[in-house]
Amino acid sequence: MGHWLERNIIEPGKLPLLLALAAFVLTFLITRVITRLIRAGRGPFGNVKAGGLHIHHVVPGVILTVVGGFGAVAAADRHGFEAAFAAVVFGVGAGLVLDEFALILHLADVYWTEEGRKSIEVVVVTAALVGLLLAGFAPFGVNDLSQEELQDRGTVIVTIAVNFVCALVALSKGKLRTALFGVIVPVVALVGAIRLARPASPWARHFYRKRPRARARATLRAYRHDRRWAGPSRTLQNWIAGKPDSNPPSLPGHH
Repeated sequence: MGHWLERNIIEPGKLPLLLALAAFVLTFLITRVITRLIRAGRGPFGNVKAGGLHIHHVVPGVILTVVGGFGAVAAADRHGFEAAFAAVVFGVGAGLVLDEFALILHLADVYWTEEGRKSIEVVVVTAALVGLLLAGFAPFGVNDLSQEELQDRGTVIVTIAVNFVCALVALSKGKLRTALFGVIVPVVALVGAIRLARPASPWARHFYRKRPRARARATLRAYRHDRRWAGPSRTLQNWIAGKPDSNPPSLPGHH
């Protein structure tokens, strides 16, 4: 294990990335445990308030993210203590911020609502993407090129362009996760670009408008996919973050 860590993490200068990912995941999990205890009225924890104002943990999260980010940029040596410390600070801040991503998105306290589940999705996707980068995957398939191909600028440019287009097509088909992972793993983007679009996506509205069979197939496939995965996904999210409120407050602009 020590030899693997030295060869694959420390020597390539990936230790700060590993520390940032570990701090990010641990901060998110610890934060969720504390917020669930506060919600249940257990333990010594409570909401932080200043003059009657509830201070969400996204506030210190933003501060730590800024400090850690600038600290990482300023660090002269990726193998040094400064880079490692900045990575941990950044990971903690990012964990606090993305735990309340849904609040930033909706500009409302939706932490314990159905809309608050977006925070869980963002955290899981972020951790998975960073994990792929840590495992050695390079964006847009550059990691699949040989040394000879890497020396050919034309090959590199074409590879990046093709994979970027595939990711954009997958995104326009309403497949956000596929597009994001496709940036790191090109085959995923290609699959997303080839398969049918989600029925409510921009691609479907534009290209399936006069193709009723394609529109019907897309709707059926989306229904089967959601029916198969919605239940397990909801169970996992409830286990990680707790069940949302049954009667949440209405959001601004929603009825």
